[in-house]
Amino acid sequence: MEKDLKDETVSQLPGGKTMNVEEIMLLHQGGKLETTLKHPIESMEDLAKVYTPGVAKVCQAIASDEDKAYELTTKKNTVAVISDGTAVLGLGDIGPRAAMPVMEGKAALFKQFADVDAVPICLDTKSTEEIIAIVKALAPTFGGINLEDISSPRCFEIERRLKEELDIPVFHDDQHGTAIVVLAGLLNALKVVDKDIRDVKIVVNGCGAAGISVAKMLLGAGAENLIGVDREGAINRQNVYDKPHWTEFAELSNPHLEQGSLSDCIKGADVFIGVSAPNVLKIEDVQSMAKDPIVFAMANPTPEIDPALAAPYVKVMATGRSDYPNQINNVLCFPGIFRGALDCGASDINDEMKLAVAEAIASAVDASELNEHFIIPNAFDKRVVECIRKAVAEAAIRTGVARKNLLTTVY
Repeated sequence: MEKDLKDETVSQLPGGKTMNVEEIMLLHQGGKLETTLKHPIESMEDLAKVYTPGVAKVCQAIASDEDKAYELTTKKNTVAVISDGTAVLGLGDIGPRAAMPVMEGKAALFKQFADVDAVPICLDTKSTEEIIAIVKALAPTFGGINLEDISSPRCFEIERRLKEELDIPVFHDDQHGTAIVVLAGLLNALKVVDKDIRDVKIVVNGCGAAGISVAKMLLGAGAENLIGVDREGAINRQNVYDKPHWTEFAELSNPHLEQGSLSDCIKGADVFIGVSAPNVLKIEDVQSMAKDPIVFAMANPTPEIDPALAAPYVKVMATGRSDYPNQINNVLCFPGIFRGALDCGASDINDEMKLAVAEAIASAVDASELNEHFIIPNAFDKRVVECIRKAVAEAAIRTGVARKNLLTTVY
């Protein structure tokens, strides 16, 4: 019985196939990362150059011009992946030690897909002020900060403050990475059904960090009739909330002041975006949507609706899983964003850059390839990172946050 439960649990991982637990554990023995040297140290002369006395010249150069740290240290290509372990995958608050394998995995993806060196850092504190202070103290070492798996609503304040108080890009991937890839997929899905983002009714189910960021991203791209729904029902400016981020979101969304549950709000909707919980979207809900509905059911590993059950009623279906078409996966986004931000020395990752990235990802699917089963490129498509890199650099230069014009540089 215990083995059956284990196999059932493992089979729910992305990929949908039972994985060998022993192989997984072996792959993680000693962690997934190591430090290597760019230049071997094979003689006393090498030692004198790499360390004392030669290194003093480099230190003095940076002391006289701190921007030289970008050229003379690892700062130019290094990102900190920082978490407190309070909102890890679908596991929740598992603490900093248990979160470390996920942060190592994130760092491995940075290196694999965009040759960005990333350092996983898990903090043993849940204090908003302590996290902000620690990240600020670490910032001189890094060219960028990727916040990861920090629970809502603290993640909003932590990111906002760090963006204001640091001169390097700060990016909370759970919010913005998800939002960017959702927008990229939706732009192409709307082409498939021949609808305009300004005309469609969109319901976003789940109003945590990811859901609100997705909604704001879609609104920034031109969506007008967008309704956020959570367990308490539709977010509506006529209601009073004890969550400041809901109050702010209510002012931006639900123009027709719809009330009620998901089943009430989904009627006549063209698009459903789920960043919520398993099996909350019913067949009857999908049947009540507009013609050629688009459903992004991204709860992982179990989507808001079983894609097989929804298939007869949905025109374009996307999930967060790799065993179904149209996987909405953050790995399409964050490596290229930081590759571009580091290469142009960006001081921020702003809304214009995020929108440019979404459009770049969408453009990686050629019009001749685009169909209801292929709206988003594969994570291993080598064109994606370079498209994103260029889009980030162009937007950074255009909005005045780039230190250098590196559009012609090939990384």
